[in-house]
Amino acid sequence: MSELLNLAEFLSDPAIRTLAIAGHVRPDGDCIGSTTALYQYVKKYYPQLQTDLYLEPFSPVFSYIDCLKEAKQEPECGKIYDLFITCDVSTKERIAVAESCFDAAKKTICIDHHISNPAFAQINHICGEIGSCCEVLYSLLEPEKIDRDIAVSLFTGMVHDTGVFQYTNTSPDTMRIAGELMKREFDFSKIIETSFYQKTYVQNQVMGRVLTESILLCEGRVISGCMKKKDMDFYGIDGRDLEGIVQQLRLTKGVEVAIFLYELQTQTFKVSLRSNGSVNVNQVASFFGGGGHDKAAGCTMEGTMYDVINNLTKRIVEQVPDE
Repeated sequence: MSELLNLAEFLSDPAIRTLAIAGHVRPDGDCIGSTTALYQYVKKYYPQLQTDLYLEPFSPVFSYIDCLKEAKQEPECGKIYDLFITCDVSTKERIAVAESCFDAAKKTICIDHHISNPAFAQINHICGEIGSCCEVLYSLLEPEKIDRDIAVSLFTGMVHDTGVFQYTNTSPDTMRIAGELMKREFDFSKIIETSFYQKTYVQNQVMGRVLTESILLCEGRVISGCMKKKDMDFYGIDGRDLEGIVQQLRLTKGVEVAIFLYELQTQTFKVSLRSNGSVNVNQVASFFGGGGHDKAAGCTMEGTMYDVINNLTKRIVEQVPDE
């Protein structure tokens, strides 16, 4: 679904004087990495543009990316941008903070890697076969202009969406690009440890609780874990503190699909799905208004926890192969 996009041509257009860059709601590593990489690239090489970065509140584990402190968390009332670029946003409804600015912008570009993306912008550069939006963005930038700070952002996104290069979306090109970025001589091991693996004491407690209370379904082929709103309030956490739980559930021996859901508000759940190969969870999530990738997807669902799990498993078992 990728269109030919010459990003430099748009950024050099004299008619483009104002630019907005935005990611998706509840930003993860790839969202933060791709938006900040593009923001730093534009600020350095296209200083004539008035450029704004829009992001929702993010996890403090990404605080080593200095430009994050420049991110806006609410739109400027009535501002009309000449160009609006989204990174890692799979649908228009998932644009964080500045969807109204996207609607009002004169030109819009979507840079993404979600196979479920309906191509919602005027120009859509969508590569569903690529493991991270940062890899897609890398192909649009001039490699010799990628400095250390831009490389740190790109590497961060790649690490998070490939699970430190262990998920099946990791390709030879992924490793080649990572190697090129590492030549900028940043502390790549520290980025991996602090932003991907390191957890606070409370986060470890919460993960332990979810794992302890998880249940096996469908004769052990599906595992489900949940965190209720009242329990999140007890621990003083939000969705940003729950990263990694669904991946840990997925590692359970014999499991085809892992389900993790947490309550946003009474009987409204954010659902994360992970597959070990045979089940296309993007199809499951898309049925319920979400989307993502074949092996990693999500959606938002309403009902009791048991209703949500039952509705999901009905769709999952249709794809689970017989033993």
